[in-house]
Order: sequence, then structure tokens, then C-alpha cells
Amino acid sequence: MGVVLGTEERWQVIDGERAGLAALLQELRPEEWDRPTQCGDWRVRDVAAHLALAPHITYGTAVREFVRARGSTDRMIHDTAVRAGRRPAEEILADIRATVGSRRLAPGTTRREPLLDILVHGQDIALAVGRARVMPVAAACDAADRVWTMRFPPRPWPLPRARLVATDADWTRGSGEEIHGPVSALLLLLTGRTAAARPRLTGAVPARP
Repeated sequence: MGVVLGTEERWQVIDGERAGLAALLQELRPEEWDRPTQCGDWRVRDVAAHLALAPHITYGTAVREFVRARGSTDRMIHDTAVRAGRRPAEEILADIRATVGSRRLAPGTTRREPLLDILVHGQDIALAVGRARVMPVAAACDAADRVWTMRFPPRPWPLPRARLVATDADWTRGSGEEIHGPVSALLLLLTGRTAAARPRLTGAVPARP
């Protein structure tokens, strides 16, 4: 059963997560901003730049970037983040802080994507720099439920052919051999971070993302 937060409750969690991420980024040494993450070829600075950019990109900019990316949404998201990530860390950090309180959505997304983004990408950054970052359980359930049910925007990760069972919440999805673990680990599995999720899961965990 999925857990879905109310709209205002979700935004409150998002604001807390954005502020917490800004505090984490503030502590980073210059070289840590260039650490690789589990999000493709993005470095910490690229992931942070993506999170800062998403609430502020306009439809006009999105259309121009889409054309520039030759009609590929994935390439557009990747390239805009990498270009924004070239800016000084101080500017990226300031932009992250400026997202706290924002209710704007990136073009083509729903009100549930900002929570999914900040939870998963927050883990990408924390794992890359060896910091602990705890996900709120109810928020992780909401995000995991969004990944499982999303049709638009298209889900970029294949769903595991298994029954996912959270051990810390009333959240279960799928059928087949069971995978058990904290819902935060299941969310990482659902979003292709298998290497990060595997140590906290038991059962039929896939060998690869």
C-alpha cells in the first residue's frame, strides 16, 4: 500500500530537505564538490546544480534546451545540469538556499517530483562525500509510490521484477520473489541506485541496476 502525503505536508518536507542539503553542501571541501556520484557521470556539483535549477527553469528555457538537446529530454536534463555545475560552488549553494520556500515546478513535472528529486539526489550527494543523510520514512514512501506509479514524465528506471516489502513502513508493491528493507533503500533501488541500496536489502536483489 502506498503512502501519499498531503500537498502542504509534502512541501514542508521538501523545504526541510532543501535546507538540510544546503547545510551539508556548506560543509564540503572544494575537492568534494567534484566527487563522482551514482547519478550517471554527474559530480556532486552537477547534482546540486540540477536541484537548484529545476524550480526556476521556465517553459521558454526548457523548449530552447530541448531543441538544443535534439529532442532528447534525458540529454536536456543532463546537459543543463552539467553546464550549471561549472559555476562556482558558492553560486550553486546560494541557488539551493533560494529554493527553500519555492513552490515552482519544472516544466512537465507534477507536484510529487520535487520530493522525489530532493530525496534521491540528496542521497547521491551524501553518499559521494561519505555523509549520513536520513530520509523521512513517510516522505520516502510517497516518493517510492510515485516512482512505481509514474507514467508521465516517463519513468527512466525499469521496475524490479519482484515484490518490494518495506520493513519500516506499510508499503508493498509488485509481485514475485520478495525484497525486504527500509523504504529509503527500496527507493534507491527503484531509482537505479542498486549498489547503494543492496547493503540494506535482503532477498532477490538484482545484481545490476
